[in-house]
Amino acid sequence: MNRTPRTAIVTGAGTGIGRAAALALLADGWQVALAGRRAEPLQQVAAESGAGARALCVPTDVCEPLAVQALFDRTVATFGRVDLLFNNAGMGAPAVPLDELTPEQWRNVVDVNLTGMFWCMQSAFRAMKAQSPQGGRIINNGSISAHAPRPLSIAYTATKHAVTGLTKTAALDGRAHDIAVGQIDIGNAATDMTTRMAAGILQPNGQLMEEPRMDVAVVGQSVLYMANLPLSANVLFHTVMATKMPFVGRG
Repeated sequence: MNRTPRTAIVTGAGTGIGRAAALALLADGWQVALAGRRAEPLQQVAAESGAGARALCVPTDVCEPLAVQALFDRTVATFGRVDLLFNNAGMGAPAVPLDELTPEQWRNVVDVNLTGMFWCMQSAFRAMKAQSPQGGRIINNGSISAHAPRPLSIAYTATKHAVTGLTKTAALDGRAHDIAVGQIDIGNAATDMTTRMAAGILQPNGQLMEEPRMDVAVVGQSVLYMANLPLSANVLFHTVMATKMPFVGRG
């Protein structure tokens, strides 16, 4: 069945979860603006997708509100509208005791994971309210850390808890404009960020333990599922995780 192409913006699209989501959306026929700090990984994803002009590479630092607005402006100028934002860009800090975390390390994580996510949501709201028909969908990458911390992860965990506040508030504020906002909480997707889990990662009892991981392509399909829902329905929170990872239960 032919349908009008829909347009997505994916931040952090050059690697890991963002790459998987962008490839899943492009394979499903979406037009996708690939955003990330480095141009080369974005170009590699676009080439791998084989989507041609449906993949638009826009190097963007989400910490800069003017750069974020330029990303949305260019997407609208190229594709006409924005139907989906996968608000995915994120980073962690070194695994050190909280009293040893430097101000710069703290600010870097907050700037990307919280403030950058807000700039992207704000620009998405502007675009989605202005277009006709009005509305769209925002999916925030929350992480399992939005629910439970790992040892030595205070900056990452605090920002991911804050993402839940962004999601709930934006979901409420978006109702009047047909903007559906949800959150995907991911546990142990096999990316470069989780490679250390296969070798053993610190547990609350002080031991190192190898943790199971899942194919990151599963996350891409989860994002695609949420993206393809009608705007009359919303997955407010979606958790997808390696089945046997130590998340549920006492440690």
